[in-house]
Amino acid sequence: MAKLDDIAAEHLAVLHRTLREEPTAFGLYEAACAAGERLITAVDDWAPSRDGDEFAALFTATVGGEGGTVADAAVRRAAAASARRLLEEHPEAGNPGDSGLSGEVFCLLYRGFFADVVAEFLRAAVAEKVKLVVPLLPALDPEDHIADWIAEHVLSLLPNPCEEAAQRGESEEKADQVASIAEDPLGSLRLVAHGLVPRAAGRALGLLSEGPSGDTDGTPYEGEPAA
Repeated sequence: MAKLDDIAAEHLAVLHRTLREEPTAFGLYEAACAAGERLITAVDDWAPSRDGDEFAALFTATVGGEGGTVADAAVRRAAAASARRLLEEHPEAGNPGDSGLSGEVFCLLYRGFFADVVAEFLRAAVAEKVKLVVPLLPALDPEDHIADWIAEHVLSLLPNPCEEAAQRGESEEKADQVASIAEDPLGSLRLVAHGLVPRAAGRALGLLSEGPSGDTDGTPYEGEPAA
């Protein structure tokens, strides 16, 4: 198991290094950002009457897009994986009731999706022999331990829209936003999530560094060439 962890860490490190050297490589950043935007927009289409299967199918079709690149394919698989995992861990997401998705479930889905994009891209990179200098995956990884490790690690790097919204709500300078959150929590949360898309994609793909306070403000990693 430790060996698989090491292989997963090396795959992720190589991808991050490759993208820091060439941020537009594979079209992955652009694909992740576009899919993140679609995820936020798609919330309006998740009608309370949909069951779990309908929810998963709609989410995958809407967020996954139709592009034909390796990055686009990874986004589609990530959408399917995120919906599937959410329904396994939170079955109520498929039938959210009259109030729709809760803010907590939305944030889990949002962050899990960006993490899955990275895991699924690396899985595809190996299968499609995309040019990345990484060790070969072991012949047998029946439990998808490597992809799971990558997704879990990337998840720890991502901003949380729920936490960001709470922090903004504590600021006296954002009184209007506080009122908006009270009236329409998910609608206002979507505004926060929308603004975090570039940061979430950048953090997931290793393009942004974390500041001294733990915040990420778009600062490139030290040594990253200008895009």
